Amino acid sequence: MPSTTKASRFFNLVDQREYAFCQAINQSLRFRPVHGYFQLISRLGDGWLWYALILAMPLIRPDNGLALALLMAATGLTCTVTYKLLKRWLIRERPFISFPSINCGTPPLDRYSFPSGHTLHAACFTTIIAIMAPGLFWPLLPFTLSVAASRVVLGLHYPSDVVAGALIGGCMGAVAVYSFAEPLRILLAA
Repeated sequence: MPSTTKASRFFNLVDQREYAFCQAINQSLRFRPVHGYFQLISRLGDGWLWYALILAMPLIRPDNGLALALLMAATGLTCTVTYKLLKRWLIRERPFISFPSINCGTPPLDRYSFPSGHTLHAACFTTIIAIMAPGLFWPLLPFTLSVAASRVVLGLHYPSDVVAGALIGGCMGAVAVYSFAEPLRILLAA
């Protein structure tokens, strides 16, 4: 696996550069309200808020809510497969594993760090909402930004994991909307 070895060497260099920032951000866990807030956000980002939003979409937007919900569900599954394959292939240890001075603020859902699956999903769904239901974008944006921040604060991800997750998720959301939203709407209207 030569590519895994190259990725591992690359991540070791990046990890060293991001360590001080991760450690500084992680220190905020000493404050109970900060820790509690980011644990809650992380738990909701596990999928609970997204599942609720997908289920509510037909009620919130009677005109295109069912198509939007189906698009979000299908894209969400695609996101899950994508980030799991990337994590398995690239194998980057989480900050709290690589650096014992970084505290793990909540148990991770899986072993590896790159990219952030929570951020990938949040960016994907927020992009879909921004394009298809822009009135819901601004209320959703603080949650999405909090999910991204929670990953670093809780010691689960490096900033580059979060940035990569946001870029991949945002692109997947845009591709889903511009490739499948209209055909899905037509199919459901038939």
